[in-house]
Amino acid sequence: MAKVHFHYSTMNAGKSTSLLQSNHNYEVRGLKTYLFTPKADADMYHGSIHSRLGLEKKANIFEESFEFDKYFLDKKDEKIACILIDEAQFLTSKQVKELCLVCDKLNIPVMCYGIRTDFRGDLFSGSAALLAYADTLIELKTICEYEGCARKATMIARYTDGKIVTEGQQIDIGGDKYKVFCRKHYRKLTNLI
Repeated sequence: MAKVHFHYSTMNAGKSTSLLQSNHNYEVRGLKTYLFTPKADADMYHGSIHSRLGLEKKANIFEESFEFDKYFLDKKDEKIACILIDEAQFLTSKQVKELCLVCDKLNIPVMCYGIRTDFRGDLFSGSAALLAYADTLIELKTICEYEGCARKATMIARYTDGKIVTEGQQIDIGGDKYKVFCRKHYRKLTNLI
């Protein structure tokens, strides 16, 4: 029985690398996969899923209006081994439900990779839905960037011109604008929690 998996972490924990490795494992066995990345990320990376280690792979692009259920129900006769979604926090709640339907109805595993919270500590809608509906939750871990700290990073802080930003739009693409911290140091730096 297929399942929906949510692999989550802060930034810089290797989510895209893990996704690309999983996809590679299917491909070397001659199995068909579908990879997806959100338009916001695709625009920056030319339609590819990329990792900081230099790995990349072309992917299908989704926007808020994309309907996963219709897309895959039209492909029900294909032998699809897995659907892999990068930056899954950008899914809508409706899209997560559609992916769950595809998994349940067509027996196709769905592997989603993304972050839980934004720079203010608020859940992304896609992440909230995945935390609610996914069959398995897998945390990928990384270390707090505060000097001398070795605790697990659970929070993301956004920087502009070297200063922490605590207000603004939820989405601002670009890994170099963010640092990850444990909750203790995130609180100390942002005063948001």
